Amino acid sequence: MRKIMLFALALLLAACEKPIMDDGKTSTEQKDANVILHFVQYEQCSFGDDVTSLPYRGGAGVGSVTRAATNITELCSRLNIAIFDAEGTKVKTVAQKEGDSSYGTVALTLTAGTYRLVVIAHNCDGSATISSTEKVTFPNNKVTDTFYYYGDLVVTDTKQSYDLTLTRAVAMFRLVLTDESVPSNVAKLKFYYLGGSSTFSPKDGAGCVNSKQTEIRSVSSDGVYEIYTLPHTEDDVLTKLTVTALDANDNVIKERTFENIPVTRNQVTRYTGSFFGSGGSGSQSSDGTFRLTADPDWDSVNGYTF
Repeated sequence: MRKIMLFALALLLAACEKPIMDDGKTSTEQKDANVILHFVQYEQCSFGDDVTSLPYRGGAGVGSVTRAATNITELCSRLNIAIFDAEGTKVKTVAQKEGDSSYGTVALTLTAGTYRLVVIAHNCDGSATISSTEKVTFPNNKVTDTFYYYGDLVVTDTKQSYDLTLTRAVAMFRLVLTDESVPSNVAKLKFYYLGGSSTFSPKDGAGCVNSKQTEIRSVSSDGVYEIYTLPHTEDDVLTKLTVTALDANDNVIKERTFENIPVTRNQVTRYTGSFFGSGGSGSQSSDGTFRLTADPDWDSVNGYTF
């Protein structure tokens, strides 16, 4: 009887030690897992490159840029995943962040069927909330460089392998100041803008609310400031953008307003000019692995001066 009890206790301990795959921190070698997601992206150049000075980014051949495979963990600091059944009920969620032991690899156990898969890769300070296939919100409504995947996930009784590509969800506004110097009492720049969205619909691939967005940036040594928004359509506008230079006590040193700024998903709208000077008012695989790719290169930079 004592041997039987010890054997039963050993089985109980083994069962308690079985990896739980939904926290994003455990081993992926769970025998019962029939869905494994491994996140990879293909990089052509760094985010900081001005793509207007680079060769054509079309298909392979003359003028194209060779891609080098890297982990998506080098692209985004957080991953949020949600799986919905045919009725739209959320059945699985995973939240991972940079530093987790298994960051970038997720193993799941799902019954056979067809699901909807939503993947959000971003750089916020906290997890994105995937409420449905049509609503994703971010901590404090802050939008960072963000990629997503939305599509069917067909699960069978055996492991499947898919190559999935993440798509950039945001547009960037880049302000480039040409001032020779910034007043010494300026501590930061505040960007307040209307017309974009801070909430995202993976199903539609677009922003889904009208947001009032505010971003604070410390004084940049190179005069470059970047903010993001989620366009409602492929081509959208920021109806109004107010840039305010503040001192350490939030007193206004200088303020300028730009209107009807064109923004396009996966493109940079760049405004260049003197902010503190006078004049100007603004112008305008077979191992059950999912391999997710994302192209971090912006399609183009659309430049304006003010």
